[in-house]
Amino acid sequence: MLILGIESSCDETGIALYDSAAGLLAHALHSQVAMHAEYGGVVPELASRDHIRRVVPLLREALAQSGRALAEVDAVAYTRGPGLSGALLVGCAFAEALALALDKPTIPVHHLEGHLLSPLLSRTPPTFPFVALLVSGGHTQLMRVTAVGEYELLGETLDDAAGEAFDKSAKLLGLPYPGGALLSQLAELGTSGVYQLPRPMQHSGDLNFSFSGLKTAVLTLVREQDEPLSEVFKADAARAFQEAIVEVLVKKSLKALKQTGLKQLVVAGGVGANRQLRAMLDDEARRKRFRVFYPELEFCTDNGAMIALAGCLRLQAGSPAKPAGAFAVQPRWPLMDISASGTQ
Repeated sequence: MLILGIESSCDETGIALYDSAAGLLAHALHSQVAMHAEYGGVVPELASRDHIRRVVPLLREALAQSGRALAEVDAVAYTRGPGLSGALLVGCAFAEALALALDKPTIPVHHLEGHLLSPLLSRTPPTFPFVALLVSGGHTQLMRVTAVGEYELLGETLDDAAGEAFDKSAKLLGLPYPGGALLSQLAELGTSGVYQLPRPMQHSGDLNFSFSGLKTAVLTLVREQDEPLSEVFKADAARAFQEAIVEVLVKKSLKALKQTGLKQLVVAGGVGANRQLRAMLDDEARRKRFRVFYPELEFCTDNGAMIALAGCLRLQAGSPAKPAGAFAVQPRWPLMDISASGTQ
């Protein structure tokens, strides 16, 4: 079974081909970061237009990589939501039109489910059940994952997500867009212990998160400094911020493992690429004898491979594909609204 995956939820256009027997055959990706950097953030209308320009060339690239023909595709999976409505509509319309022309069914996929399942693309994938720490964009959640579509929410952010806190704190430090990744790089140059920042809700007794207070603490720290901010201050503040957020994520993840009795932790989403987070989790895994799994770095960002994989796994789990032609997107779509039997 050959699945074509299309991702266009925000500022990356991704196309991939996944074979149920052979695995991932090809994936092609275009990032709009350089285009949006001029504006300091994603401009939705520009994002939509760029998806239109990129989707056909990327499809051709993926087909060439795979050595397969478009006529061999058995179903077309695409991101239905959540995301930017205009960007989602580009991928949805292209997928539905292509599937209609090929007389193939479509599989609408939840973007976060794609991230959640992306570690299954690795050479050493986890097995069900496992605890998942999902840290992607505006989402920070802990879940028990029993099978495809069987998700139990254990805890989530009550305000800013980890990725949002990274981006907002980076902006406070004067870093250009996209700030979160630059803050992580800068943190590696900083000295630990120079500044002390709070660990929000670390001892709350539950598995929820809150990072808006941490962002405010960075703002207070910045206001106490002379202008312009020195490079040494920026590096030390970035180090303090990253250590605070990573410690909270790790402590809550360990609590989730203890609460569920599971011995596998999956980390997915953009913040899952953070080197300090991975190092601290790996150290805890060795000490406490559990296993931790991450997607390959190239699959931490939005990509078509995770959408193709999720579509394939949903078909194998019994989710019905739908006839091509009629479509709708869901810019706001809680992950818990989907089930193993199909999307809702």
